[in-house]
Amino acid sequence: MNQLLQTIRDCTHCAQHLPEGPRPIVQASPSARVLIIGQAPGSKVHKTGVPWDDPSGRLLRQWMGVSDEEFYDAKKIALVPMGFCYPGKGKTGDLPPRKECAPLWHPQLLGAMPEIKLTILIGMYAQKHILGSQAKATLTDTVKSYKNYLPQYLPLPHPSPRNRHWFQKNPWFEEIREFLPQRLDTLLH
Repeated sequence: MNQLLQTIRDCTHCAQHLPEGPRPIVQASPSARVLIIGQAPGSKVHKTGVPWDDPSGRLLRQWMGVSDEEFYDAKKIALVPMGFCYPGKGKTGDLPPRKECAPLWHPQLLGAMPEIKLTILIGMYAQKHILGSQAKATLTDTVKSYKNYLPQYLPLPHPSPRNRHWFQKNPWFEEIREFLPQRLDTLLH
């Protein structure tokens, strides 16, 4: 695993498409029991090199009911994005994750983590990629149908502060926020 992680961190496969240059960000271990597949690092995470080191990450940890120490313990939680590098800024936010990363690195990483019991799929890109035809037409419908994907997968919206309107419009999401810490407690302790 250490060699694979170093190879990923040294990757420059799509450097010409990255305005800030490559800086692949990943956390994984063969003993991890929970896998979080997100979109791609944001500009702040690109600068720090620490996955989910931003307001979205703080909200995600709150939803999960885990401390920073637990979240950043690779032996418990793997953090694998769809795109491993910051893709740059678009008109309405960050650009989508680079399409090269998941096919290039996911099979090797997922194959090296046999203890994963729950994969949390954050956002539409992760849900469409992992769930394929089982994903619903919209992110809202996929997240609302979360029980259909358990115990292997749990689809979530992105915890970005920009999604405030989505959270207000979908109060049923509170049911998932109450379920998640309980499920994780059984997996991580």
